[in-house]
Amino acid sequence: MINLIKTSLLCIDTINTINEWVGKTISWLTLFMVLTTFIIVVLRYVFDIGWIALQESVIYMHAIVFMLGTAYTLKHNGHVRVDIIYQRCSYKTKAWIDCLGTLFLLMPVTGFIIWSSWEYVADSWAIQESSRNSGGLPGVYLLKTSILLMAGLLSLQSTSLFLQNLLIALGLDQEKA
Repeated sequence: MINLIKTSLLCIDTINTINEWVGKTISWLTLFMVLTTFIIVVLRYVFDIGWIALQESVIYMHAIVFMLGTAYTLKHNGHVRVDIIYQRCSYKTKAWIDCLGTLFLLMPVTGFIIWSSWEYVADSWAIQESSRNSGGLPGVYLLKTSILLMAGLLSLQSTSLFLQNLLIALGLDQEKA
């Protein structure tokens, strides 16, 4: 039993470290989005220059921030939650609710996202899809791959969340019990 707990804690720490690193790394894209948008505005209104690739880069960065930041946000409990009943529950009851929600809602949804988007992404890779706009960015297939990455990172984080809450619910987590 002790080995199972240690293995679970190692798994939780590894997944949390991965999603923490991804989240902090992609958070820098928000700064680059602001700077790029500023450059686009200056080029357009001061120099009367439009650059489609630069405009599309903001869309790419925006998509990547949201797609790859989802698991990081889940890790930090930043998603919207309806707390009508949940807020009044004990710590162990909250852990059970989170455990069941993760197992019966979050994990199936991430599995469905992977299953339903796999062919969509594969088709994009097969034709090396690029922007439909003249002068747009190539690599739309790379952007579409972020759908699978998001679902994969979210699946990992849901596993971590499930294990964390299971340990708490069973009274095996000494820090939270």
